Amino acid sequence: MPRRTVSSSAAAAGAAGAQAGPESAERPGYRVEALAKGLRLLSLFDEQRPSWRISDLATTTGLPMPTVYRVVMTLASEGYLEHLPNGDYRPGVRTLTLGTAALRSLDLVDIATPKLTALGQRTGETVNLAVLSGDRVLYLIRLRNSDLVTANIQVGSTLPAVHTSIGKLLLAQLDEADLEARITDASFSASSGPNAKLSLAELRAELRVIRDQGWAMQDEELAYGLRSVAGPVTAPDGRTVAGINLAVQARDWSTQRIVRELKPAVLEI
Repeated sequence: MPRRTVSSSAAAAGAAGAQAGPESAERPGYRVEALAKGLRLLSLFDEQRPSWRISDLATTTGLPMPTVYRVVMTLASEGYLEHLPNGDYRPGVRTLTLGTAALRSLDLVDIATPKLTALGQRTGETVNLAVLSGDRVLYLIRLRNSDLVTANIQVGSTLPAVHTSIGKLLLAQLDEADLEARITDASFSASSGPNAKLSLAELRAELRVIRDQGWAMQDEELAYGLRSVAGPVTAPDGRTVAGINLAVQARDWSTQRIVRELKPAVLEI
């Protein structure tokens, strides 16, 4: 059976924890603006752009350059940002520690890990668990088959929801207003696979089918040569709170074989 690795990452996992119900929305008098600006800057660091110059941070956020400079210097002095030789800044070790602590505190991850480990061992394929974050899916567990050739996706990575099986599964549960608020033209990546949908209008019919059948497939939509099948993780009240999938090489797995052999295993877990 292929060797598998469990990877873990930093800022996005910490950001996921920070997104849940900010107290400032209910008690605005307790909001610390300087802290809010620092968190806003940290949230810009991701796989697509892991390092930033101070000038680019100011331009992107619309904050004054002196403000951004002071915030970045503070974050760097506390170990949350690291200054690179080329002048860029990237998340520091303290950010990694914070993100790891947030991830370990999630009951969902704790409950799901042994079950997904068993699924991966039984199938020999890559297993993921992810939640919806805006118009992207955020990976909370990734048990990777070392033979799978994909982008460098790790725990804490995000991908466009419209091009992933978990993303489409979770989008299918949204009402129309929420769906339109989340998904814009910018949600559809130009670097997607050959079968990717290119607009929400094109995706809607598939979302209706997914909602009715209770599972979703990605057929070379995220990347060439990659397929996956996803099923829902539901809360006691029936709400879909996350999705899991098995990701496989298209050369080894036809869509018919995936539906026949992998879909039942995913839905069972």
